Amino acid sequence: MILGIMLALIAGSLVSLQNIFNSKVNEYTGSWSTTTLVLGMGFVASFVIGLMVEGTQLFALQNLQVWHMLSGLTGVGVVICLVQGMKRLNPTYSIAIVLTSQLVTALMWDSFGWLGVEKIPFTLNKLLGVIVIVGGILVFKFGESKQRSVSSSK
Repeated sequence: MILGIMLALIAGSLVSLQNIFNSKVNEYTGSWSTTTLVLGMGFVASFVIGLMVEGTQLFALQNLQVWHMLSGLTGVGVVICLVQGMKRLNPTYSIAIVLTSQLVTALMWDSFGWLGVEKIPFTLNKLLGVIVIVGGILVFKFGESKQRSVSSSK
């Protein structure tokens, strides 16, 4: 369990770092160029590391449903939406919204057991957790503007 928590923390840090890099690339190129570069480099890195770690087993795709491979297409949507979101918001606010959206979506998938995900009952505690997180984002975003207006009036 500890290893899982550590890996999730690292993943979250890497996602935030990647989004900052993506927004910087997007300042000099377009969103589609950024997406192509990011996913292309990811493909090359995954392919090379996969070959080194798994060898020819990298290509053993038995029992894989064709629709499972659509996750690569969702990656395009992720990068495009994040780059555009960060352009219009700031990194912290956009990532907070993304993480909340991930949590709400994952809660729905778990609760309904969609696409073969193990069904986990929806509880009031889970709903309260989401509400607390959304409230935290609102305090983070709008509490900052009140603080600025108070300090600028002094």
